[in-house]
Amino acid sequence: MAHLSLHDRLRGPIAQSLQKELCIENRHALPRMEKVVVNVGINKSKLDGKEMYEYISESLATITGQKPKYCPSRKAISNFKIREGAIVGVMVTLRGKRMEDFVDRLVSYALPRIRDFRGLPGKFDRQGNYAIGIVDHSIFPEIPPPDTQKIFGMQVQFCMRARNETQSRALLKQIGVPFRPS
Repeated sequence: MAHLSLHDRLRGPIAQSLQKELCIENRHALPRMEKVVVNVGINKSKLDGKEMYEYISESLATITGQKPKYCPSRKAISNFKIREGAIVGVMVTLRGKRMEDFVDRLVSYALPRIRDFRGLPGKFDRQGNYAIGIVDHSIFPEIPPPDTQKIFGMQVQFCMRARNETQSRALLKQIGVPFRPS
């Protein structure tokens, strides 16, 4: 049997098992992912320089399949040596098919490549959104092994449409997100 894409699994077996697990009859009332935001914060001391900005942007575009957006600072903070308008982050917002492809690659290929991986923490916010911090971007198979100076971390936020944390957790477990045993 061929491997079904996450798009097909979300509309087929995952939806059916969520209906049974959560006791929801209407398929439109099931929890679902609205968007996934991938964010890289740029540290002034370590990741500064035009070539580093380009490397981060190219790597993020390769990982997500979408061109990233630069995020300038809104105000100057002298303690962090940040001027107003300086680039402090790069982000990508994924929706639809690109989001599903990214989540499928993250769960199936990238997370198992983390050294000494024991699962993800199970902390959600009140609305049921979930965030993951990834220390090394080279866990994605699309990225060739970089120099140690070029390694950067990223945050991945799953923005969910769910009534509470238990519905979001059930959806992510059905997708295959490996949570730590509690």
